[in-house]
Amino acid sequence: MTKPDPIPARLAALKTTPTPELKKQWRELFETEPPSFNRRYLESRLAYRIQELAYGGLKPETVKRLEALGEQLDGGNITLRRIRADRDRPIVGTRLIREWQGVQHVVTVTAGGFEWQGRPYQSLSAVARQITGTRWNGWTFFGLKNHRRSA
Repeated sequence: MTKPDPIPARLAALKTTPTPELKKQWRELFETEPPSFNRRYLESRLAYRIQELAYGGLKPETVKRLEALGEQLDGGNITLRRIRADRDRPIVGTRLIREWQGVQHVVTVTAGGFEWQGRPYQSLSAVARQITGTRWNGWTFFGLKNHRRSA
């Protein structure tokens, strides 16, 4: 008779594990300091890592396919990525308004990035991080993700 797989129980336990213990597990599994992301991020990355170590990571052909898809997207050309990002950026002068925890935040699109509370930022994600104290995709935080033009 084979022993039951302990991995599903270990994954389920992550939901009730205290955050300091999650950070301890992070140090053990990744051999780095845990990021200051939210708890759900820690849980999901730990769950992936536990499974990766127990069952193996992505198959080499999957990694090659992902790399090929990335090359199709931009040919490894960072300039092309920037052009796409500039094309998708709202028009200079546009004001993005988001209420967060009862406070209205206004971000202005500038030629070089974004401005919030009189300070320049290169990305919306950096602004969202300042507002929330956690990492957010700025496009999602400001409600632009679904309105961006497709590539």
